[in-house]
Amino acid sequence: MATPALSSDCARCFGLCCVLLPFSASDGFGVDKPSGRPCLNLLDDDGCRIHATLREDGWPGCTVFECFGAGQQVSQVTYAGTSWREQDNLAEMAAVLSVMRQLHEMLAHLVEVARRSPDPAADVVRAEIEALTTADPETLLRADVDALHEQVGGLLAEASARVRRPWARARDRTRADLAGRRLTGDHAGWSFRGALLIRANLRGADLREADLLGADLRDTDLRGCDLSTALFLTQPQINAAIGDATTTLPDGLSRPARWES
Repeated sequence: MATPALSSDCARCFGLCCVLLPFSASDGFGVDKPSGRPCLNLLDDDGCRIHATLREDGWPGCTVFECFGAGQQVSQVTYAGTSWREQDNLAEMAAVLSVMRQLHEMLAHLVEVARRSPDPAADVVRAEIEALTTADPETLLRADVDALHEQVGGLLAEASARVRRPWARARDRTRADLAGRRLTGDHAGWSFRGALLIRANLRGADLREADLLGADLRDTDLRGCDLSTALFLTQPQINAAIGDATTTLPDGLSRPARWES
């Protein structure tokens, strides 16, 4: 079974994140909105009225969000092209989108394991999750996502240890509170899994083979950093951070437009 697309394609989605997900002004979304209510900026063609000026208009949260391709998968596969506008159970659709986004994020990490440190056990779990992404809503909502997270988490930890083995003496900053800290220098092979790095200064740091799974990179200064081979780094993390033209990103991740300015 082919792996579904793991990055958002808004042209193939019905604006699900703009309708089904709740958000708040305090999190950078301009206004408070409950699940099931369309965003005030959503157009009839499911485009965004202020897409080109989201940050300027007070909606930076939208520029950070990434569904890992779950939106178009739910739109085109789970509900076979039937828009939320034609659904009478938006609560179910919202729950399905939440499950699908988690499955796609796990798949993105397992694809990286296959590329960086192949593991037959990880391949088996990846195939199971890929099959689940094509299931009907009832099956998706019955899935034990917590158990999958635990299983995938163990596989990612094992892969991380294999890749980072040459840096056996690298420091472990797993789940450390490093908010606002200055951490420039050589951090190749370090573990920052789940670390709090909000507004930390990593400017110019060597982060090759550093494990950044789940690290909170909101407003983290990554200008000049070498992240070319960092582990388990995602687009939402990059979108939330501060970088520039000298920040080196892993293949497959896009440089936010605001970094250029």
